[in-house]
This record gives sequence, C-alpha cells and structure tokens, in this order.
Amino acid sequence: MAQSKSLTYTSYLKVKELLDLQQPESKPTEHDEMLFIIIHQVYELWFKQILHEFYKLRRDLEKNNSWAAAKTMRRVLTIMKTMVSQIDILETMTPLEFNSFRGFLQSASGFQSVQFREMEILCGMRSKHIIDVHKEQPGLQQNLLNREKELTLWESFCTFLKNRGYNINIPERVNEQGLVHEPSEHNQNILVEIMKNDPEAAHLCELFVDYDEGLMEWRYRHVKMVERTIGTKKGTGGSDGSAYLHKTLNFPIFPDLWAIRTKF
Repeated sequence: MAQSKSLTYTSYLKVKELLDLQQPESKPTEHDEMLFIIIHQVYELWFKQILHEFYKLRRDLEKNNSWAAAKTMRRVLTIMKTMVSQIDILETMTPLEFNSFRGFLQSASGFQSVQFREMEILCGMRSKHIIDVHKEQPGLQQNLLNREKELTLWESFCTFLKNRGYNINIPERVNEQGLVHEPSEHNQNILVEIMKNDPEAAHLCELFVDYDEGLMEWRYRHVKMVERTIGTKKGTGGSDGSAYLHKTLNFPIFPDLWAIRTKF
C-alpha cells in the first residue's frame, strides 16, 4: 500500500493554488491591481465565513442555545469589523492608481458579488433586480433563489423567542422588494419586556443591533471609498456607483429592535 504524503502547512491550506488565483488583467500589469484583487478575494472569503456562521447561528437559535448563538454573533461582528478595517488598505490607492487599470475590469463589479447578496437575503432583503443581474449565470442565480427559501435571521430569532415562551408573532413575508418583513408593534411590545426582564435574550437582541449597525457601517465606509476613488462616475458593470450605494445607507434590517429604543 502506498504511503500517503504527510500533511503540511502548504498542502493543507492549498497555498500554491491560492497564490495562483491573483491574475491581473492590465497589460502591462499595473502595480495596484494586485492589491485590488487580493482585497476583494479576501472579502469573498470573509463572506463565505459569515454565511457559514449564519448557518450555525440559526441552528443555535433553533436549539434555544442562547449562549452559543451569542458566541457565534460575536464572531460575525468581529469579522465585520475586520472587513470594515480592510477599506483602510484599499484607500491607500489613489484615484489615478485605480484608473490605471479600471478599464481592464470591463463589466466586472462588486455589485455582482453573489455571496454578499446571499448574506443580504438571509438578513431579509429581497430584490428582483439583484436576481436578474445573474440571469446569464443560472447556477449563481439559483444560489440566490435557494437562499430566499431559507429562514431569515429575524425569523429564526423570533422562533427562538417563541420557543422561550414569549407570545411573539413569527414575521410574515409580505414584501417582494426591500425588507421582506414589516415592523410589528405587537412584537415590539414583547421585545421591550424582554429587554427589561430577560438578560440572556436581551443580550442577543443587542448583538443583533450590533450586527445591523455593523452592516450600516460597512455600507457607509464602502460608499465613501467609492466616492473618493471614482467620485460620481458610473460603477464598473454599469451600476450607478455611489448613487446606488447611497440608497442602501441607514436601512435597518431589524427595524423592531431599533423602534423599541423610544419605549424605555
């Protein structure tokens, strides 16, 4: 029997394959394109990890395991902070340096990130336009459609609270565009009581708010980075650039948790 090769750092992490994935399009190769590629590949890896954590988070909530859910949320929040801080690195690239290779990107755009859209869908966001963007890649489009069938984070959290004995309503999916759930005054009243009397569940509520705020921080830093790099020009791939990104700011995905702030 042939003896298998011993596992090494390089073979375990597929380092050679990983380092072969950075392939600039500019000719001659522009120095800053390497940074641009690496930053966005790292973002996709973080998106993959967040989706992985979302799966565990929903499972923790289904099992009424509040502290495991809290630990999972803390990890997601730390990843979000890391993602935001990476924008600092991207902003070391000047507009002139970006424009030196921007034309070689053709129609490629961060707007097309399927994993980020999967994250949005699991947060309860819906957009027919985002689905249609991938119509020429049916496999990727199906990924998004499959995600729409899964429980949103808010549905999982409300189920957790119901299993905990609260008379909370499981949110209905009423919108085909934007946030699929509408705020619920009934649920808000129960959430106020939870915040006052149930420290474990209240802690989770605050972690959900932290995530919501972190997502808004990510969007804000992203739009300001785009503005300082390309101003008000159209984005690659024909998107509206910063004009589109501005529309996504200050749009909470857990509105009930924000609404109760005025009730204490």
